[in-house]
Amino acid sequence: MDSPVKRGYALRMSRPLPRHLRQEQITLLFDKIRSRRDRAMFMLMLRCGLRVEEVANLTIPALDLRRKRIMVECGKGAKGRVVYISKDAFDAMVDYLRARSSSRAKGVFLVEKGIYTGKPISVRGIQKRIEYYDRKAGLKVSCHHLRHTMATQLLNAEADLVTIQDLLGHTRIKTTQRYCSVSNLKVARDYYKAMEAVILRTAGGSFSP
Repeated sequence: MDSPVKRGYALRMSRPLPRHLRQEQITLLFDKIRSRRDRAMFMLMLRCGLRVEEVANLTIPALDLRRKRIMVECGKGAKGRVVYISKDAFDAMVDYLRARSSSRAKGVFLVEKGIYTGKPISVRGIQKRIEYYDRKAGLKVSCHHLRHTMATQLLNAEADLVTIQDLLGHTRIKTTQRYCSVSNLKVARDYYKAMEAVILRTAGGSFSP
């Protein structure tokens, strides 16, 4: 039997789309988070689309809480961007900062126990925290899932794809398109809305299949 792939060509498999969380899963996860620090960290991923390394590297001078925005200075590819803070993420940040130790460390999120108390939390430290809550909630969730959930929710709320690209810090729009699967609510709404208009316009005319 002949091979379905031409000689000299490789079969290119599509990469699976990142998984996003449903609202009931988000509620279940955050119901398990009692730590002010951890709630603030994960809210920045869920609502602002920050990568785990961006949360770990976040500094006090980068926060502009008065205008509810954050300057992400060390994003992927060393490209800075501005992200905006939703009300629930803002409340979580203020709640944490009020309880944060009076350390002079520039890092926002600090280790709270052990010999590294007062030092900036590491990427692995944050990942261990989400793994802890993952087990408590009985979910399969990672920091990346929170970021992808933000992108998916914005798309389904009819945010422009270019806006989502800017907020996530993607260099190429194709990367954002991969995040935003075509099987989403916005596509369905757009289809039915457009098809209604098509049918109304052609209602009075003849139809030939």
